[in-house]
Amino acid sequence: MSKTKPVLDILVLCGGISSEREVSLESGAAVAAALSRAGHRVCTSDISPSDFSSLDRRPLDLVFPALHGLFGEDGQVQRLIEARGLPYVGSDPVAGEIAMDKARTKQKLLAAGIPTPAWRVAQYSAPDAWQSLSAEIGYPQVIKPVAGGSSVDCWICQNTSEAIAALETSLPRNSSMLIERCVRGPEITVGIIDDEPLPLIQVRPTVRFYDYQAKYKRDDTQYLFDIDLPEQCLDAARRVALQCHRIVGARHLSRVDIMIDADTLEPMVLEINTMPGFTSHSLVPKAAARAGISFEALCERLCRLALQDHAVHAGAVKN
Repeated sequence: MSKTKPVLDILVLCGGISSEREVSLESGAAVAAALSRAGHRVCTSDISPSDFSSLDRRPLDLVFPALHGLFGEDGQVQRLIEARGLPYVGSDPVAGEIAMDKARTKQKLLAAGIPTPAWRVAQYSAPDAWQSLSAEIGYPQVIKPVAGGSSVDCWICQNTSEAIAALETSLPRNSSMLIERCVRGPEITVGIIDDEPLPLIQVRPTVRFYDYQAKYKRDDTQYLFDIDLPEQCLDAARRVALQCHRIVGARHLSRVDIMIDADTLEPMVLEINTMPGFTSHSLVPKAAARAGISFEALCERLCRLALQDHAVHAGAVKN
């Protein structure tokens, strides 16, 4: 780190209580190591709703919540940080709540005219409706948690019996599941840093779909930057991703997942992640590297954005 840059006391939050805990631990370790290499004083905390005392340690200049899922991206931790008046990386509680709820996000997208696959929501408390909801969407369909990520409890179902089996398996662990039309075509992901899209990545798994193993364990998933699609299609993907980022109110960073309809070449937004992964397999660091931004520089940049936003907000409140 340059001698002109201040040395910061940074707390990296990781782990947590969600089904994405292992991913978060890996993300947090990578972020902490990068910020330490940059010359900052860094400590990590495996935070939980029953122990968030690490937020009260001092000195503390900045919090980097490398957390995914429940009590990580859904606004709960962010509210605890804001109550202490600390700068932090990532979206505020309201944006986190919206993005964490896939159905709510899709409602906002539709209201803004942004295409997203048709969906219904199945509730654990209403099993009599599962079959009719599934039939309304048709097959094949994707079934996944309304509030979840990393493809945990995600299924592709070809018929009613598969759909009901998926719901029976997953709903006891998730209060609600999204039943979504399966879009045939390439999967594109768009990372966004400081309101600017990073290079697009086409994800091409060798397995049936981009599941947890393909995302974090397997080494045969292909990540393509030279995407065999018309430039106007790629431009449309960038445009709708940035619109999605802004509609939910995300800040500093996000990742928007998109399917390109093979028949129409229309980008269909699946979801937005307000704290994407920072593991060796994660997509935003790969896209940043393609743009010439090292992992260390990416983490530093996000910290600077957090400090700048906090200073602006503090100035506005003071005035």
